[in-house]
Amino acid sequence: MSPVKTERDGAILLVTLDRPKANAIDLETSRIMGEVFRDFRDDPALRAAILTGGGEKFFCPGWDLKAAAEGDAVDGDYGVGGFGGLQELRGMNKPVIAAVNGIACGGGLELALSADIILAAEHASFALPEIRSGTVADAASVKLPKRIPYHIAMELLLTGRWFDAAEAHRWGLVNEILPRDRLMERARELARLLASGPPLVYAAIKEIVRDAEDAKFQDAMNRITRRQLNSVDVLYSSEDQLEGARAFAEKRDPVWKGR
Repeated sequence: MSPVKTERDGAILLVTLDRPKANAIDLETSRIMGEVFRDFRDDPALRAAILTGGGEKFFCPGWDLKAAAEGDAVDGDYGVGGFGGLQELRGMNKPVIAAVNGIACGGGLELALSADIILAAEHASFALPEIRSGTVADAASVKLPKRIPYHIAMELLLTGRWFDAAEAHRWGLVNEILPRDRLMERARELARLLASGPPLVYAAIKEIVRDAEDAKFQDAMNRITRRQLNSVDVLYSSEDQLEGARAFAEKRDPVWKGR
């Protein structure tokens, strides 16, 4: 049985990491997740994804230490998208929602940070405990200071302490906290909203954000206005761009075709 379950609901893909007992990720699971998210990225019929964990206790605790003890190399082949299939997947220009349904620590928290929007169940808990075993949370060291205040990110990275969903929400790490029985309902509701939106605009937003991460403001703006970003150029030359203007003028809902 595959450790990664997928379910298509119209233009939405639900991805469930379901690897008892704790949804830890070994090399094989990571490669499968990479293939799932690559196919999602490349399928024009799919417009939004939800990532969650099987069960109610764990979202994902990160790297499978038992598999490592049995020979999985920490620097092994994680697959096309890097660890968890999403962290390093190039050209992911569609919105991804993480529905954190329990413990998200180490690489599991890093996986959640790879999503665009993070929803958390009330009982969810988080940590970056790598420091306690003499290793580094490398992806989190890059991503966390960009999502929450620097001094808070550094404290969490340097101490490895646990924090709950309420604190994660307070620092802006998660968008919403939900009762456990409402988490997936809200994730699907949000995914339907995103799936109904303009896919070319989403692609442009995500490429602009990535491009601007290490650029000076004016340099980033110049690349946008000069159409040096592919998704921006596609958007401005698209049927959807014209449809948006027409729908606004005609006071109706637009019909997005993604072209």
